Amino acid sequence: MDYSIVSKEIRDLVEREMPILNSLDEETVSKRYNSQDRNIKMILGHLVDSANNNLQRIVRLQYTPQLVFPDYTQDNDLWIFLQDYRNYDWQELTELWKCSQFQIAHIIREIDDSYIDNFWIDYQGNKVSLNRMVYSYPEHLNLHINQIHKLIYEPR
Repeated sequence: MDYSIVSKEIRDLVEREMPILNSLDEETVSKRYNSQDRNIKMILGHLVDSANNNLQRIVRLQYTPQLVFPDYTQDNDLWIFLQDYRNYDWQELTELWKCSQFQIAHIIREIDDSYIDNFWIDYQGNKVSLNRMVYSYPEHLNLHINQIHKLIYEPR
């Protein structure tokens, strides 16, 4: 498999979004909330958490055929709260997001094909292959970037 396409998709998205994110003021990133009661800082923080959790899974699945690893899906809001993304410095958070995405893009590009069928078991008992995880990552990233765009561009 050539995961360089997925890697490039992630890097291109980050390069496209960084100027937009860096142009936002504190009021925009802190005061507007979506239907999940998340502001832009919280959504971006969630994407950092997602990158960190997926990074762990991707690396571990390259030396473990079946991974039992905590799934934070049901605890997303708790992770956001415990890391206090609402009060995170915006410029630091955007840099953290950028670096975490670039790291996962790099790791994805370097995956050894012989491990693509290795899987982890999510909190619902579903088997999630390394291959599926890699190809679904940009979808998740885009979902949340679109949520951010709605908060930026749609009238209140």
